[in-house]
Amino acid sequence: MKRFVLIVNAPKDHNLEETKKLCSYIEAKGGTCRYLVNMDEQESLQKKQVHDMLKDAECILVLGGDGTLIRAARDTVAYGIPLIGINMGTLGYLCELEVSSACKGIDCMMQDAYMLEERMMLCGTQLRASHTEAIPCRALNDIVIHRTGPLSLVSLIVYVNGKYLNTFKGDGIILSTPTGSTGYNLSAGGPVVDPKAQLILLTPINSHMFSPKSIVLDAQDEIVIEIGSRRMQKDEIVDVSFDGDHGYRLKVGEGIQISRAKEKTRILKFSEISFLEILRKKMEAYQ
Repeated sequence: MKRFVLIVNAPKDHNLEETKKLCSYIEAKGGTCRYLVNMDEQESLQKKQVHDMLKDAECILVLGGDGTLIRAARDTVAYGIPLIGINMGTLGYLCELEVSSACKGIDCMMQDAYMLEERMMLCGTQLRASHTEAIPCRALNDIVIHRTGPLSLVSLIVYVNGKYLNTFKGDGIILSTPTGSTGYNLSAGGPVVDPKAQLILLTPINSHMFSPKSIVLDAQDEIVIEIGSRRMQKDEIVDVSFDGDHGYRLKVGEGIQISRAKEKTRILKFSEISFLEILRKKMEAYQ
């Protein structure tokens, strides 16, 4: 492995100092390195930029934090190129390397001394009242359907594999992958799941009714969530977010279909430390 592309969260790397150091190190070792700068961590990378950069790459180095890695995974998944995160943020679950260990990690990759871990993703497709075709969107962490505007409840009607499950009234619903179980899902009271598991977590947000904290669904299940009406005006609107980024809005009578994506995120790893050991360290850090 010698051909690298570095995706950098520019606000976290002042004057791209670390980016240039890593590229110089790779080139000094006989490899090639190009970098793609993301000036705004809330925005996706431009498709043409990604295509031009990744057409012959063997590995994507992501310099930033977990959020930067999640967005890079979503923007590059179609290319099937493995990623590895170099952490410049706070404590995270996804980034394998720190800046101080990045060069050692690059040495291992150049010697093909690494492991490859695959993570499932979710695919969400808008169901429009006009029945016009919608473009599917993907998420590595979660797809969130949540209220917007005035502080009022929303009514979300949930079907699993074509069968009615329940109507949830509250602030919204989180559909999470195992990777995303330590994110918003955890904050909303959902369980922590080993990221290699194959399942979908459905977690209501501030449910205004008696309901379980989370429902664990099979990875093969197809979930449809429709926006119900709670009043005569039928003017309720919800936002749909993919990995924390805004996707689109839905009105009463519209909905979203969610299922496991065909694509998987491929993440490089060096350490054989188990997820439970990582989880223990994270919990100790916050005590």
